[in-house]
Amino acid sequence: MTMLGLKLPTDPRWVNIVEKNIEEILTDHAYCEQKAASNAITVIVKFPQYPDVVEAMGELVKEEMEHFQMVHRELRKRNLKLGRERRDEYIHDLLAFIRKGGNEEQQFVERMLFGAMVEARSCERFRLLSQHISDPELRVFYKELMESEARHYIMFLNFARKYAQKIDVERRWQEFLNFEAELMKQYGKKETMHG
Repeated sequence: MTMLGLKLPTDPRWVNIVEKNIEEILTDHAYCEQKAASNAITVIVKFPQYPDVVEAMGELVKEEMEHFQMVHRELRKRNLKLGRERRDEYIHDLLAFIRKGGNEEQQFVERMLFGAMVEARSCERFRLLSQHISDPELRVFYKELMESEARHYIMFLNFARKYAQKIDVERRWQEFLNFEAELMKQYGKKETMHG
């Protein structure tokens, strides 16, 4: 938890909710990976002036879509189906916290911190699954994915720090963490990755 800076840990009982409907959590997870790829594409489109960011986001798109396929294979292995995409309330609430307008630097920092926040919470959830889910194959699966989410979290945070000149990134990051902790008080009760 401390490495991620999250202020409110997920109640471990969330894993029990998840285990009652593996099809639901894997479907939700698959779409989370697809949305993470979409977010990386958006970053490329909005901020092409940073070559290292464009390069990193291009790699991220590939990796997230690879993860999507891995999750889909887990569904198929269990004779489960990829269901329909659902609205992700957590992401919706987090996006509402992003400051709109401002100059390009502000928009970039907000987008990077949003990315870091989502990756941090996903990493924390994957860690819980890797430790507590009863399916031994899924334990290994989520441990591997947890490590890549941690890398993504650090990458987004580092880009925010690198390109912010007039913005106090650390202060804004604390605001994100505080907002997200309040947000999490209403989540952790559904078989969704962020719910």
